[in-house]
Amino acid sequence: MKIWYDACTGKQVRYGAEVKKRLEGRGYKVIFTVRKHPDTIPLAEYLGIDFKVVGRYDTRTLYTRLYESLKRQITLSKMFHKDPPRCAICHASADLCRVAFGLRIPIIYTFDTPHADAVNRLSIPLATTVIASKAIPKEIISGYGAKNIIQFEGVDEVAWMKNFKPLMRFDLKRPLIVVRQSEVKATYALGSSDIMEEIARKLSSLGCVLYLSRYERKRRKGLIVPRGFVDSASLASQADLVVSAGGTISREAALSGTPSIVINIFGKIHVNDYLAERGFPIFTIKPEEIMEYAKKYIGKRFDINNLLDELENPLDLIENLVRNIVDVNHH
Repeated sequence: MKIWYDACTGKQVRYGAEVKKRLEGRGYKVIFTVRKHPDTIPLAEYLGIDFKVVGRYDTRTLYTRLYESLKRQITLSKMFHKDPPRCAICHASADLCRVAFGLRIPIIYTFDTPHADAVNRLSIPLATTVIASKAIPKEIISGYGAKNIIQFEGVDEVAWMKNFKPLMRFDLKRPLIVVRQSEVKATYALGSSDIMEEIARKLSSLGCVLYLSRYERKRRKGLIVPRGFVDSASLASQADLVVSAGGTISREAALSGTPSIVINIFGKIHVNDYLAERGFPIFTIKPEEIMEYAKKYIGKRFDINNLLDELENPLDLIENLVRNIVDVNHH
């Protein structure tokens, strides 16, 4: 029974790796495609998954983005048209959605970014079923044209942070503060400026600051900028403080008991507010409040095991859906 998973970003590789492991444990064969992007191939290699690189992400202009996406869709449709998978799964891959929809392959679509308007409009209407956290109001998802929505009590990151064991160790001075550069090239972020570097400099008076940049690794005075690949989940779980604009690493930190400060750049992030309400150490603040919050929370560990046990794992939903789709198609 062949299943297709497509990953376009680092988070999608991390999530997809868990989906692949779970489904292969149940006897399915998962074909895993990734788009060339600074966060995808290094993470897929590090996680030891069998994957195929198809196409790339070229952020230079709107035209290059569109062109590479269309080229990728042609390659993918050639790969699958003679022997299509039973089902296709993705976390916001417009390319997978277009190809699977065109070849009548059922699509399971995981969703947690209401602010990513362009990709949502291109993909959600084509999905057979959308799986999303209960944190996100159902009307936001159906507003994008979702046909069938299943919601769970949790966030996507539970899929890999439950029983998480760090694979990478960091031997750095303490306290260790991790600052993640905000997304500046994603379509939803175009025109926003990155204030995270300035924040990282301020925080260096409190400890050792590791600045996790996204698209380039140039040196920055007074900050540690890793030259090569860094596993954000391992890093978040071992840091004394994580500061970000509220992406995946902010939840990886909170779900491992590391205080996570989110600088409010992209407006309301439902999944972060949801974790905060449930007692996880994630705090959304204005940029000018950073020093006050950093001093208050740096180095505190939070025991979140009981809180984590209360959350549902989205992999269970994905597995059940795959079983239903494959069984229905099979008979």
